[in-house]
Amino acid sequence: MAHFAQLDENNIVIQVIVVSNNECLDENGNESEDKGIAFCQSLFGGKWVQTSYSGKIRKRYAAIDYVYDENLDAFIPPKPFNSWTLNTEIYNWVSPIPIPSDFNILTKPYLWNEETLSWDPIVQPVTTGSQNL
Repeated sequence: MAHFAQLDENNIVIQVIVVSNNECLDENGNESEDKGIAFCQSLFGGKWVQTSYSGKIRKRYAAIDYVYDENLDAFIPPKPFNSWTLNTEIYNWVSPIPIPSDFNILTKPYLWNEETLSWDPIVQPVTTGSQNL
């Protein structure tokens, strides 16, 4: 199966669909992005580009609200904070300072604080025993 992302006038992904590989084959039986795009346009109109789960096509799998950057030929997720910058080696946004080295999503989580431009530890509530509601 092939996957195609529909883009709006600002190259923002508005939907991603699955297309049968047969719809993407040229007259010689080779996969063709142009054939897949033509098929998508025949169904829905609009602008389309191919994407892939593996990231082999356009660096990462497209998702709604991602931007297709034609210069990088990559799908870029929405920018999470104004202070973050795009790392074009990983095609993702990075904070101005690295997350603390003791970060662990389960035992030592942090949350980005845009006001202070720092990582704040998330204080988890202490629970004791079971509580009756």
